[in-house]
Parts: sequence; structure tokens; C-alpha cells
Amino acid sequence: MPALTITELGDRVRLSLGGLAHGEGASLQDAADDLVRSILRLVLALRSNGFGVSRELCPDLETINYLHKLGEIAAGGGDIRAHVF
Repeated sequence: MPALTITELGDRVRLSLGGLAHGEGASLQDAADDLVRSILRLVLALRSNGFGVSRELCPDLETINYLHKLGEIAAGGGDIRAHVF
């Protein structure tokens, strides 16, 4: 699982999951909700469009497997939160 980081930006909170997605909000809960929405957009787009790589790019297979797992959970109607936090 990519690293989850928390950053305070003045009166806002930002949660980042590796370099993959981030969420912001007035509270930690708001930032977490925004992060989950962002991850869902990402994994559902990957499921519908696929994931292409070039020869110059060495994909991190663990991260790709993680995103695939989240996509499977979301597509099945499950909640990905337990796999993110």
C-alpha cells in the first residue's frame, strides 16, 4: 500500500496516498472523504480505460495490484476505506 501522509495547509487538511491521489477538507474526515472519492475516480477510470506503460516507464507492480484490488472492491459495490486507511 502506498504511504498515506497528512499535511496541514492553514485551516485545511490534506491527505495524500503516495503520489496517486489526494483529498482536502476543513477536517480530517472531510479530507478522508475527498481522498476516497479521488481514489474511486482513479480506479474506476483505470478499470474502464486500462493502464498503458511505455518501455521507459517501469511500473510499480505492487501499486498496480493495489489499485486493481481497490477497483475490484469498488466494482463489486464494496467500501474501499478499510483498504486505504
